[in-house]
Amino acid sequence: MDLSKCQSILQGCSDLQHIYQLLVGVSFSRIDYKAGGLNPPHTHPRATEIVFVLDGELDVGFISTSNKLISKSIKNGEIFVFPKGLVHYQKNNGDKPASVLSAFDSQLPGTVSIAAALITSTPTVPDNVLAQAFQIDTTKVDDIKAKLAPKKT
Repeated sequence: MDLSKCQSILQGCSDLQHIYQLLVGVSFSRIDYKAGGLNPPHTHPRATEIVFVLDGELDVGFISTSNKLISKSIKNGEIFVFPKGLVHYQKNNGDKPASVLSAFDSQLPGTVSIAAALITSTPTVPDNVLAQAFQIDTTKVDDIKAKLAPKKT
């Protein structure tokens, strides 16, 4: 499918209900990355994700179940697949904006941001657990929490 002509799919279709039925069980969104922008390590517990690069170039990767990083640079017109439930990221290392169309094989893929889940959960994961898991001192855990804490408005 030529994604640059998505509007043509809907033209001349008298029964839009038919189109919506085709989309049951999937979801998609556009993601725009500023220069140097990052979609930090996260998972989608209920969906496989595929990204199609609309503009720019991204470094992408996921960690396999055997703890191996599978990564690649992708650019305009290329795709990359992130298997369901695996930790993955996207990073724009360029000096220009980039954008992708991201699609999931679920209407509710869910998103778990790894850093936020570990550091800003409610109630919080105990500092001694994080310190032992990352082999750092608890004062460093406090420093990390301070950097990732939600901004107070």
